[in-house]
Amino acid sequence: MSELHPIRMYNGDLPKADTAVIVIDMQRAFFNNNDSLGRAGIDVSPLRAAIPGTVKLVDLARAQGVPVIFTRYVYSPGMVDLGRKYGANPEERKARNSLGYGTEEVELIAELNVRPDEVIIDKSRPSAFYGTRLEPVLTGMGIRNLIVCGVTTNICVESTVRDAGQRDYGTFVVKDAVAEFLAERNHYSLFGMAWSFANVVELADVERSWVGLKVAV
Repeated sequence: MSELHPIRMYNGDLPKADTAVIVIDMQRAFFNNNDSLGRAGIDVSPLRAAIPGTVKLVDLARAQGVPVIFTRYVYSPGMVDLGRKYGANPEERKARNSLGYGTEEVELIAELNVRPDEVIIDKSRPSAFYGTRLEPVLTGMGIRNLIVCGVTTNICVESTVRDAGQRDYGTFVVKDAVAEFLAERNHYSLFGMAWSFANVVELADVERSWVGLKVAV
């Protein structure tokens, strides 16, 4: 790998008040090669790198009273909302009902221990804002800052982050709680987000900011 341009990292404190953690698409299909993506020839094993950091971030948020919102990539019955066939092996994925409503592979991974009172947003496009109830939920909860993690960095995470930044949310991406199929693509997605759409941080920055806070900021 050639030398990569450094990602501009954010070194300030992260807010805790009016803040939510957005967990993007941490579903079984994106981590298990026995599910439809793997069977269609897409090796999802590199995405497992996002699991430890995401689990730690979710646990930290819960302990600090910060709400956690999950998204799932789910197509409607019959995959009527599949849309134009972009991406890898779309015809085979359609034939396999990949990420289809009601399938076990669309469920969030057990490691997250999703609670009954936590919000889950289903979507059928990369951005969690497009065609979903996410923005009304954030408005109703009084959320103005988003801390984003999950998969994949340069598709669903980045699409959500771009939409959040353009809506003037304070937006942070946790570098060690996201993952992509290729290391270079992961790096330059973070590089691009840090350039204009979000602050890129590490899990240790979140912990330092929240655990060390005596009052919400």
